[in-house]
Amino acid sequence: MVNAPTLEDEYFQKDILFGVSRTFALTIPQLPPILERAVGNAYLLCRIQDTIEDDPDLSLEIKSDLSRQFVRVIASDGDAQLFSEALVKNLSVDTPRDELKLIESTDKVTRITHDLKPEQKDAIIKCVTKMAKGMMMYQGHESSEGLLDQDEMDQYCYFVAGVVGEMLTHIFCDYCPELSDKKNYLLQLSVSFGQGLQMTNILKDIWTDKERGVCWLPQQTFLNYNVELSKVIPGEEGTQFELGLQDLVALAAGHLKNALKFTLMLPRNQPGIRRFCLWALGMAILTLVKINKNPSFKSGSEVKISRRWVTATIGATSFLSRSNQYLNILFKLGTKSLRVTPVTVPIRSISDLVDSQDT
Repeated sequence: MVNAPTLEDEYFQKDILFGVSRTFALTIPQLPPILERAVGNAYLLCRIQDTIEDDPDLSLEIKSDLSRQFVRVIASDGDAQLFSEALVKNLSVDTPRDELKLIESTDKVTRITHDLKPEQKDAIIKCVTKMAKGMMMYQGHESSEGLLDQDEMDQYCYFVAGVVGEMLTHIFCDYCPELSDKKNYLLQLSVSFGQGLQMTNILKDIWTDKERGVCWLPQQTFLNYNVELSKVIPGEEGTQFELGLQDLVALAAGHLKNALKFTLMLPRNQPGIRRFCLWALGMAILTLVKINKNPSFKSGSEVKISRRWVTATIGATSFLSRSNQYLNILFKLGTKSLRVTPVTVPIRSISDLVDSQDT
């Protein structure tokens, strides 16, 4: 039997969020309290799984074993303390201190998971399970050559972000019963929303990933411009590489247009949920604009948005959060310098592929 969470557990969850994510520490508290608790918990669980995936010192075998252990812990079929001890023992010495604190306190986080509403807990367990399976599928294929094509990039983005969009949709629809007749379409849009955010992160982090011998860009997009991803060098990649990059920026912008559609379908009487989506969407758009203006950037810091622009985005989207008309206008203004490639939904579901795999 799982023990009930303590006040210390609840305080820890709120506090550690600020240590592991500047962005989500801003957006998650905008949600109504019952959603803030569930979504904050889900984010921390995903962050633990992400730490397993990203650690450079863990072998594929150890990552797969730890991922299986973690899924069992979330499903109340494993020992959180034993899992955290095993993971901490194997982590790189360069792991940030706040991430270590989070992993060392896995039991605190999962006690809250098991205390959530059944609908919330079920959505979170399914999300993290799919994420763990998907991440491990890709661990054996990491290389500097990139992913095969756009379809493979779509699948990767689904595993690491699309599943989060699906989870949030289930949680939002449970909280807002008036969304029930729109749920299927929202689920499709949510996968696109997640891909837009993930593609933005991939584009921003191209050179950081390259330093550790990893590339998540689609080879075929760049081969169309006679560019081999394994040979590109920061600042020396040339115009042809930039053309491929701009194609991906346009596609990511198309996904973010679907993210706006998702957000505008949320009830206007739920400004907190809308702000949660709008702030993430706005910051992603600003990042794409910076990448598009400076496609020859050499590091993520060159396309990082300033605090001034973050503040402006928060202010504008918060003020207009109830107005679909003005939010559409704001999106058009924000993306006026971008080429936007339309992305049609329904997007191909790959849930069956995930469910057929073993971690």
